[in-house]
Amino acid sequence: WYFGTVIAAAGGLVAAVFTSRGTPWQLLQDYQYRRIDTFLDPSQDPLGAGYHITQSKIALGSGGFSGRGFMQGTQSRLNFLPEKHTDFIFTTLAEEFGFIGAFSLLVLYGLIILFCVLSAMANRDRYSALLIYGVAAAFFLYFAVNMSMVMGLAPVVGVPLPLVSYGGSAMLVLLVAFGLVQSAHVHRPRGR
Repeated sequence: WYFGTVIAAAGGLVAAVFTSRGTPWQLLQDYQYRRIDTFLDPSQDPLGAGYHITQSKIALGSGGFSGRGFMQGTQSRLNFLPEKHTDFIFTTLAEEFGFIGAFSLLVLYGLIILFCVLSAMANRDRYSALLIYGVAAAFFLYFAVNMSMVMGLAPVVGVPLPLVSYGGSAMLVLLVAFGLVQSAHVHRPRGR
C-alpha cells in the first residue's frame, strides 16, 4: 500500500503541474480552463457559461416526485433550458415526469445493461462476449456522462442521452451496436 500511495501522490503532482495555468508546459487550452471553472462554480457567470447547468438544476428540482405533467414544464417550455431536446433531454423528462419518470428511465437502462451482461456471460465465444461487454460499457458511459452532466456532477460536454435524445447519428450507431449484441446473443454457441 505504501508503494501505491507514493505512485498516486507522484501522479497527482505531475497532473497538477501539467494542468496549471501559466506554465510553459500547460496542456489545457483557455476554453478548457473556463469549462472547469464553470463546473466548479456555475454561479460565477450565471448568465453566460454557467447558464446551462443553473437552468438544468432548476428544472430537475422543479419536477419534484411526480413531475409537472406532460408538456407542462416551465423551464423547458418557456425556453429557459437550452438544448432541451438533445443534451438536456433528461432534465426535461425529470421536470415533466418527476422522480418517477427519471427513475423509470434508469430502470430501463439498467435492464438493457443487465441483458447485455447476462448475454455475455452465457456466451462461450470470447470475441462475442467481449463485444457485448464493450457495447454495455459504452452504453453505460453514454448515459452516466449525460446524467452526470445535467445534474452538475460533471462538466457539460455535449453527450446525447441514448435512445432518447434527438439526433440521428448517435441513434444509428447505438442501434447498430445493439444489432451486434442481438446477433451475438442469437448465434452464441450452445451448451456449456
